[in-house]
Amino acid sequence: MPAKRAFDRVLFVTIILLCVSGLVMIYSASAVVAAEQHGSPYHFLIRQGAAMLIGLAGMVLMMRANYRALGRAPLVYGLLGIAALLLVGALISPAVNGTHRWLRLGPISLQPSELAKPALILFLAWRLQRDHAHAHAHAQAQAHAHAAAAAEPIDLHRTLIPCLILSGLIILLVVMQPDLGTAVLLSILSGAMFLAAGVRLRWLAAAAAAGAILLLVVIPMKGYQIDRFTSFLDPGADPLGSGYHVRQSVIAVGAGGATGTGLSQGRQKLFFLPYPYTDFVYSVIGEELGLVGALLMLGAFVVLLWRGLRVASRAPDMFGSYLAVGVTIFLVSQALINMSVALGMLPAKGLPLPFVSYGGSALVAGLLASGILLNVSQYSS
Repeated sequence: MPAKRAFDRVLFVTIILLCVSGLVMIYSASAVVAAEQHGSPYHFLIRQGAAMLIGLAGMVLMMRANYRALGRAPLVYGLLGIAALLLVGALISPAVNGTHRWLRLGPISLQPSELAKPALILFLAWRLQRDHAHAHAHAQAQAHAHAAAAAEPIDLHRTLIPCLILSGLIILLVVMQPDLGTAVLLSILSGAMFLAAGVRLRWLAAAAAAGAILLLVVIPMKGYQIDRFTSFLDPGADPLGSGYHVRQSVIAVGAGGATGTGLSQGRQKLFFLPYPYTDFVYSVIGEELGLVGALLMLGAFVVLLWRGLRVASRAPDMFGSYLAVGVTIFLVSQALINMSVALGMLPAKGLPLPFVSYGGSALVAGLLASGILLNVSQYSS
Protein backbone atom coordinates (compact mmCIF):
# COMPACT_ATOMS: atom_id res chain seq x y z
CA MET A 1 0.00 0.00 0.00
CA PRO A 2 1.50 3.39 -0.98
CA ALA A 3 2.08 6.03 1.67
CA LYS A 4 -0.87 8.20 2.57
CA ARG A 5 -0.81 11.59 0.87
CA ALA A 6 -3.01 14.69 0.84
CA PHE A 7 -6.54 14.22 -0.47
CA ASP A 8 -7.66 15.58 -3.83
CA ARG A 9 -8.23 19.25 -2.99
CA VAL A 10 -9.95 20.08 -6.28
CA LEU A 11 -12.49 17.32 -5.66
CA PHE A 12 -12.96 18.37 -2.03
CA VAL A 13 -13.51 22.04 -2.88
CA THR A 14 -15.96 21.11 -5.66
CA ILE A 15 -18.07 19.05 -3.26
CA ILE A 16 -18.08 21.78 -0.60
CA LEU A 17 -19.06 24.44 -3.16
CA LEU A 18 -21.92 22.24 -4.36
CA CYS A 19 -23.15 21.81 -0.77
CA VAL A 20 -23.02 25.54 -0.05
CA SER A 21 -24.73 26.31 -3.36
CA GLY A 22 -27.39 23.80 -2.38
CA LEU A 23 -28.14 25.62 0.87
CA VAL A 24 -28.46 28.93 -0.97
CA MET A 25 -30.74 27.55 -3.66
CA ILE A 26 -32.87 25.53 -1.23
CA TYR A 27 -33.59 28.66 0.78
CA SER A 28 -34.35 30.64 -2.37
CA ALA A 29 -36.62 27.92 -3.76
CA SER A 30 -38.41 27.00 -0.52
CA ALA A 31 -38.75 30.15 1.60
CA VAL A 32 -42.24 31.09 0.41
CA VAL A 33 -43.53 27.50 0.49
CA ALA A 34 -41.97 26.89 3.92
CA ALA A 35 -43.55 30.04 5.36
CA GLU A 36 -46.94 29.04 3.93
CA GLN A 37 -46.86 25.40 5.04
CA HIS A 38 -44.64 25.40 8.14
CA GLY A 39 -44.79 28.95 9.47
CA SER A 40 -41.09 29.68 8.94
CA PRO A 41 -39.17 30.46 5.73
CA TYR A 42 -36.13 28.71 7.23
CA HIS A 43 -37.82 25.32 7.79
CA PHE A 44 -36.17 23.44 4.91
CA LEU A 45 -32.91 25.39 5.22
CA ILE A 46 -32.45 24.40 8.88
CA ARG A 47 -33.22 20.73 8.22
CA GLN A 48 -30.86 20.62 5.26
CA GLY A 49 -28.15 22.37 7.27
CA ALA A 50 -28.45 19.78 10.05
CA ALA A 51 -28.21 16.94 7.50
CA MET A 52 -25.16 18.62 5.98
CA LEU A 53 -23.37 18.74 9.32
CA ILE A 54 -24.04 15.02 9.82
CA GLY A 55 -22.95 14.23 6.28
CA LEU A 56 -19.76 16.31 6.52
CA ALA A 57 -18.86 14.60 9.79
CA GLY A 58 -19.34 11.23 8.10
CA MET A 59 -17.29 12.36 5.09
CA VAL A 60 -14.39 13.42 7.33
CA LEU A 61 -14.49 10.06 9.13
CA MET A 62 -14.39 8.24 5.80
CA MET A 63 -11.47 10.40 4.68
CA ARG A 64 -9.46 9.69 7.84
CA ALA A 65 -9.97 5.92 7.70
CA ASN A 66 -8.30 3.47 5.33
CA TYR A 67 -10.71 2.41 2.59
CA ARG A 68 -9.18 -1.08 2.64
CA ALA A 69 -10.88 -1.62 6.00
CA LEU A 70 -14.22 -1.54 4.17
CA GLY A 71 -13.27 -4.61 2.14
CA ARG A 72 -14.34 -7.21 4.68
CA ALA A 73 -17.06 -9.76 3.97
CA PRO A 74 -19.03 -9.29 7.24
CA LEU A 75 -19.13 -5.51 6.77
CA VAL A 76 -19.95 -5.69 3.05
CA TYR A 77 -22.78 -8.20 3.41
CA GLY A 78 -23.96 -6.58 6.63
CA LEU A 79 -24.44 -3.17 5.00
CA LEU A 80 -26.10 -4.72 1.96
CA GLY A 81 -28.41 -6.73 4.22
CA ILE A 82 -29.32 -3.64 6.27
CA ALA A 83 -30.11 -1.76 3.06
CA ALA A 84 -32.35 -4.61 1.88
CA LEU A 85 -34.16 -4.82 5.24
CA LEU A 86 -34.76 -1.06 5.27
CA LEU A 87 -36.16 -1.26 1.73
CA VAL A 88 -38.53 -4.02 2.84
CA GLY A 89 -39.46 -1.90 5.86
CA ALA A 90 -40.32 0.99 3.56
CA LEU A 91 -42.49 -1.30 1.43
CA ILE A 92 -44.61 -2.33 4.41
CA SER A 93 -44.81 1.21 5.82
CA PRO A 94 -47.75 3.54 5.07
CA ALA A 95 -47.56 5.11 1.63
CA VAL A 96 -46.49 8.75 1.22
CA ASN A 97 -47.79 10.40 -1.96
CA GLY A 98 -48.74 6.97 -3.27
CA THR A 99 -45.25 5.43 -2.85
CA HIS A 100 -43.39 3.44 -0.20
CA ARG A 101 -40.02 5.19 -0.28
CA TRP A 102 -39.70 6.47 3.30
CA LEU A 103 -39.38 5.14 6.82
CA ARG A 104 -40.65 7.39 9.60
CA LEU A 105 -38.52 7.38 12.76
CA GLY A 106 -40.29 9.95 14.91
CA PRO A 107 -39.57 13.38 13.41
CA ILE A 108 -36.93 11.89 11.10
CA SER A 109 -37.77 10.60 7.64
CA LEU A 110 -35.31 8.08 6.15
CA GLN A 111 -35.16 7.09 2.48
CA PRO A 112 -33.62 3.57 2.37
CA SER A 113 -32.90 3.68 -1.36
CA GLU A 114 -30.26 6.34 -0.66
CA LEU A 115 -28.39 3.94 1.65
CA ALA A 116 -28.70 1.24 -1.00
CA LYS A 117 -26.50 3.24 -3.41
CA PRO A 118 -23.23 3.25 -1.41
CA ALA A 119 -24.00 -0.23 -0.04
CA LEU A 120 -24.31 -1.66 -3.55
CA ILE A 121 -21.15 0.16 -4.70
CA LEU A 122 -19.20 -1.30 -1.78
CA PHE A 123 -20.48 -4.82 -2.41
CA LEU A 124 -19.70 -4.79 -6.13
CA ALA A 125 -16.25 -3.26 -5.62
CA TRP A 126 -15.36 -5.87 -3.00
CA ARG A 127 -16.73 -8.85 -4.91
CA LEU A 128 -15.25 -7.86 -8.28
CA GLN A 129 -11.76 -7.23 -6.89
CA ARG A 130 -11.85 -10.42 -4.79
CA ASP A 131 -12.79 -12.68 -7.66
CA HIS A 132 -10.45 -10.87 -10.04
CA ALA A 133 -7.59 -11.48 -7.59
CA HIS A 134 -8.49 -15.18 -7.38
CA ALA A 135 -8.57 -15.47 -11.16
CA HIS A 136 -5.23 -13.70 -11.48
CA ALA A 137 -3.62 -15.93 -8.85
CA HIS A 138 -4.95 -19.01 -10.62
CA ALA A 139 -3.60 -17.78 -13.94
CA GLN A 140 -0.15 -17.16 -12.47
CA ALA A 141 -0.13 -20.66 -11.07
CA GLN A 142 -0.35 -22.10 -14.56
CA ALA A 143 2.91 -23.39 -15.93
CA HIS A 144 2.59 -21.93 -19.43
CA ALA A 145 2.22 -18.34 -20.52
CA HIS A 146 -0.65 -19.13 -22.86
CA ALA A 147 -2.70 -20.44 -19.94
CA ALA A 148 -2.34 -17.14 -18.14
CA ALA A 149 -3.27 -15.22 -21.29
CA ALA A 150 -6.40 -17.32 -21.72
CA ALA A 151 -7.64 -16.70 -18.20
CA GLU A 152 -10.82 -14.62 -18.00
CA PRO A 153 -10.55 -11.61 -15.65
CA ILE A 154 -14.20 -12.01 -14.67
CA ASP A 155 -15.82 -15.42 -14.53
CA LEU A 156 -19.43 -15.60 -15.68
CA HIS A 157 -20.66 -18.18 -13.16
CA ARG A 158 -18.48 -17.43 -10.13
CA THR A 159 -18.61 -13.66 -10.26
CA LEU A 160 -21.06 -12.05 -12.66
CA ILE A 161 -24.15 -14.14 -11.93
CA PRO A 162 -23.90 -13.79 -8.09
CA CYS A 163 -23.33 -10.05 -8.49
CA LEU A 164 -26.32 -9.77 -10.82
CA ILE A 165 -28.55 -11.72 -8.45
CA LEU A 166 -27.78 -9.58 -5.39
CA SER A 167 -27.77 -6.26 -7.22
CA GLY A 168 -30.93 -7.34 -9.04
CA LEU A 169 -32.62 -8.03 -5.69
CA ILE A 170 -31.84 -4.51 -4.45
CA ILE A 171 -33.03 -2.99 -7.73
CA LEU A 172 -36.24 -5.07 -7.60
CA LEU A 173 -37.03 -3.82 -4.08
CA VAL A 174 -36.54 -0.24 -5.30
CA VAL A 175 -38.80 -0.83 -8.31
CA MET A 176 -41.53 -2.16 -6.02
CA GLN A 177 -41.66 1.11 -4.04
CA PRO A 178 -42.07 2.21 -6.93
CA ASP A 179 -38.97 4.29 -7.74
CA LEU A 180 -37.94 3.69 -11.33
CA GLY A 181 -35.51 6.62 -11.33
CA THR A 182 -33.36 5.15 -8.56
CA ALA A 183 -33.65 1.70 -10.12
CA VAL A 184 -32.30 3.07 -13.40
CA LEU A 185 -29.46 4.80 -11.54
CA LEU A 186 -28.52 1.61 -9.67
CA SER A 187 -28.51 -0.25 -12.98
CA ILE A 188 -26.25 2.37 -14.58
CA LEU A 189 -23.68 2.37 -11.78
CA SER A 190 -23.69 -1.45 -11.66
CA GLY A 191 -23.12 -1.62 -15.41
CA ALA A 192 -20.29 0.93 -15.19
CA MET A 193 -18.54 -1.08 -12.48
CA PHE A 194 -18.94 -4.28 -14.48
CA LEU A 195 -17.41 -2.57 -17.51
CA ALA A 196 -14.52 -1.29 -15.40
CA ALA A 197 -13.92 -4.87 -14.26
CA GLY A 198 -13.71 -6.10 -17.84
CA VAL A 199 -17.08 -7.84 -18.15
CA ARG A 200 -17.89 -8.56 -21.78
CA LEU A 201 -20.44 -6.26 -23.38
CA ARG A 202 -22.55 -9.11 -24.70
CA TRP A 203 -22.96 -10.47 -21.16
CA LEU A 204 -24.06 -7.07 -19.91
CA ALA A 205 -26.43 -6.59 -22.84
CA ALA A 206 -28.00 -9.99 -22.20
CA ALA A 207 -28.37 -9.25 -18.48
CA ALA A 208 -29.91 -5.84 -19.17
CA ALA A 209 -32.40 -7.28 -21.65
CA ALA A 210 -33.38 -10.10 -19.29
CA GLY A 211 -33.82 -7.69 -16.39
CA ALA A 212 -35.97 -5.31 -18.42
CA ILE A 213 -38.24 -8.13 -19.63
CA LEU A 214 -38.55 -9.55 -16.12
CA LEU A 215 -39.53 -6.18 -14.65
CA LEU A 216 -42.09 -5.54 -17.37
CA VAL A 217 -43.66 -8.95 -16.76
CA VAL A 218 -43.51 -9.04 -12.95
CA ILE A 219 -44.17 -5.36 -12.20
CA PRO A 220 -46.13 -3.62 -14.96
CA MET A 221 -45.80 0.16 -15.15
CA LYS A 222 -48.41 2.05 -13.18
CA GLY A 223 -50.79 4.49 -14.82
CA TYR A 224 -48.97 7.65 -13.75
CA GLN A 225 -45.64 6.21 -14.97
CA ILE A 226 -47.12 5.56 -18.41
CA ASP A 227 -48.58 9.09 -18.38
CA ARG A 228 -45.15 10.55 -17.60
CA PHE A 229 -43.62 8.73 -20.55
CA THR A 230 -46.35 9.73 -22.99
CA SER A 231 -46.25 13.34 -21.78
CA PHE A 232 -42.49 13.33 -22.35
CA LEU A 233 -43.09 12.30 -25.96
CA ASP A 234 -45.82 14.95 -26.36
CA PRO A 235 -45.60 17.57 -23.54
CA GLY A 236 -48.46 19.60 -25.00
CA ALA A 237 -50.96 16.74 -24.97
CA ASP A 238 -51.85 17.22 -21.27
CA PRO A 239 -50.25 20.50 -20.11
CA LEU A 240 -52.31 20.69 -16.90
CA GLY A 241 -52.01 17.00 -16.04
CA SER A 242 -49.15 14.57 -16.63
CA GLY A 243 -47.13 17.14 -18.58
CA TYR A 244 -47.47 19.91 -15.99
CA HIS A 245 -44.23 19.28 -14.04
CA VAL A 246 -41.84 19.28 -16.97
CA ARG A 247 -43.71 22.05 -18.77
CA GLN A 248 -43.42 24.40 -15.80
CA SER A 249 -39.76 23.44 -15.42
CA VAL A 250 -38.96 24.32 -19.02
CA ILE A 251 -40.84 27.63 -18.62
CA ALA A 252 -38.69 28.43 -15.57
CA VAL A 253 -35.44 27.67 -17.37
CA GLY A 254 -36.51 29.67 -20.42
CA ALA A 255 -37.51 32.67 -18.30
CA GLY A 256 -33.98 32.90 -16.92
CA GLY A 257 -32.34 33.80 -20.22
CA ALA A 258 -28.57 34.23 -20.17
CA THR A 259 -28.05 35.82 -16.77
CA GLY A 260 -31.26 35.02 -14.89
CA THR A 261 -33.86 37.05 -13.05
CA GLY A 262 -31.66 37.35 -9.96
CA LEU A 263 -31.25 35.25 -6.85
CA SER A 264 -34.60 34.78 -5.03
CA GLN A 265 -36.39 36.70 -7.81
CA GLY A 266 -37.78 33.67 -9.65
CA ARG A 267 -41.55 33.36 -10.09
CA GLN A 268 -42.10 29.74 -11.14
CA LYS A 269 -41.26 28.53 -7.63
CA LEU A 270 -44.26 30.47 -6.32
CA PHE A 271 -46.65 27.51 -6.41
CA PHE A 272 -46.28 26.97 -10.17
CA LEU A 273 -43.26 24.63 -10.24
CA PRO A 274 -43.88 21.46 -8.18
CA TYR A 275 -41.17 20.61 -5.63
CA PRO A 276 -38.84 23.48 -6.63
CA TYR A 277 -36.42 22.71 -3.78
CA THR A 278 -36.06 18.96 -4.51
CA ASP A 279 -36.68 17.45 -7.95
CA PHE A 280 -36.64 20.76 -9.84
CA VAL A 281 -34.04 22.84 -8.03
CA TYR A 282 -32.04 22.97 -11.27
CA SER A 283 -35.00 24.74 -12.87
CA VAL A 284 -34.83 27.41 -10.17
CA ILE A 285 -31.10 27.75 -10.83
CA GLY A 286 -31.82 28.21 -14.54
CA GLU A 287 -34.47 30.85 -13.86
CA GLU A 288 -32.67 32.87 -11.20
CA LEU A 289 -29.05 32.48 -12.33
CA GLY A 290 -29.70 31.98 -16.02
CA LEU A 291 -27.67 30.02 -18.54
CA VAL A 292 -24.48 31.12 -16.79
CA GLY A 293 -25.54 29.62 -13.46
CA ALA A 294 -26.86 26.44 -15.08
CA LEU A 295 -23.59 25.91 -16.97
CA LEU A 296 -21.53 26.54 -13.84
CA MET A 297 -23.54 23.88 -12.01
CA LEU A 298 -23.06 21.46 -14.89
CA GLY A 299 -19.35 22.34 -14.95
CA ALA A 300 -19.01 21.43 -11.27
CA PHE A 301 -20.18 17.89 -12.02
CA VAL A 302 -17.88 17.70 -15.03
CA VAL A 303 -15.01 18.51 -12.66
CA LEU A 304 -16.29 15.83 -10.29
CA LEU A 305 -16.33 13.33 -13.16
CA TRP A 306 -12.79 14.27 -14.20
CA ARG A 307 -11.30 14.08 -10.71
CA GLY A 308 -13.24 10.95 -9.78
CA LEU A 309 -12.07 8.99 -12.83
CA ARG A 310 -8.57 10.35 -12.24
CA VAL A 311 -8.67 8.89 -8.73
CA ALA A 312 -9.91 5.58 -10.16
CA SER A 313 -7.13 5.39 -12.74
CA ARG A 314 -4.45 6.11 -10.13
CA ALA A 315 -5.77 3.96 -7.30
CA PRO A 316 -3.19 1.57 -5.83
CA ASP A 317 -5.43 -1.49 -6.14
CA MET A 318 -8.54 -2.70 -7.93
CA PHE A 319 -10.75 -2.34 -4.86
CA GLY A 320 -9.98 1.37 -4.66
CA SER A 321 -10.39 1.76 -8.41
CA TYR A 322 -13.81 0.08 -8.43
CA LEU A 323 -14.95 2.15 -5.44
CA ALA A 324 -13.89 5.36 -7.19
CA VAL A 325 -15.66 4.38 -10.42
CA GLY A 326 -18.85 3.45 -8.57
CA VAL A 327 -19.02 6.64 -6.48
CA THR A 328 -18.19 8.88 -9.44
CA ILE A 329 -20.77 7.31 -11.76
CA PHE A 330 -23.38 7.38 -8.98
CA LEU A 331 -23.00 11.13 -8.35
CA VAL A 332 -22.51 12.28 -11.94
CA SER A 333 -25.19 10.05 -13.50
CA GLN A 334 -27.75 11.16 -10.92
CA ALA A 335 -26.88 14.80 -11.59
CA LEU A 336 -27.21 14.38 -15.36
CA ILE A 337 -30.57 12.61 -15.00
CA ASN A 338 -31.89 15.37 -12.72
CA MET A 339 -30.72 18.12 -15.08
CA SER A 340 -32.11 16.31 -18.12
CA VAL A 341 -35.54 16.02 -16.47
CA ALA A 342 -35.51 19.73 -15.62
CA LEU A 343 -34.72 20.56 -19.25
CA GLY A 344 -37.43 18.23 -20.61
CA MET A 345 -34.89 15.80 -22.06
CA LEU A 346 -36.05 12.82 -19.96
CA PRO A 347 -39.37 11.79 -18.37
CA ALA A 348 -39.84 12.92 -14.76
CA LYS A 349 -37.87 10.56 -12.47
CA GLY A 350 -37.86 12.11 -8.99
CA LEU A 351 -34.08 11.92 -8.53
CA PRO A 352 -32.50 14.77 -6.52
CA LEU A 353 -29.54 16.82 -7.71
CA PRO A 354 -26.63 15.54 -5.57
CA PHE A 355 -25.53 17.94 -2.79
CA VAL A 356 -27.94 20.62 -4.07
CA SER A 357 -31.52 19.31 -3.79
CA TYR A 358 -33.30 19.21 -0.44
CA GLY A 359 -33.22 15.80 1.19
CA GLY A 360 -31.27 14.66 4.24
CA SER A 361 -30.92 10.99 3.27
CA ALA A 362 -29.61 11.85 -0.19
CA LEU A 363 -27.17 14.45 1.15
CA VAL A 364 -25.74 12.19 3.86
CA ALA A 365 -25.38 9.26 1.44
CA GLY A 366 -23.68 11.47 -1.14
CA LEU A 367 -21.23 12.91 1.39
CA LEU A 368 -20.38 9.48 2.83
CA ALA A 369 -19.70 8.17 -0.68
CA SER A 370 -17.60 11.27 -1.39
CA GLY A 371 -15.57 10.59 1.75
CA ILE A 372 -14.70 7.15 0.39
CA LEU A 373 -13.67 8.68 -2.95
CA LEU A 374 -11.50 11.27 -1.20
CA ASN A 375 -9.98 8.53 0.94
CA VAL A 376 -8.94 6.56 -2.15
CA SER A 377 -7.41 9.76 -3.58
CA GLN A 378 -5.00 9.90 -0.62
CA TYR A 379 -3.39 6.65 -1.72
CA SER A 380 -3.36 7.35 -5.45
CA SER A 381 -0.09 7.24 -7.28
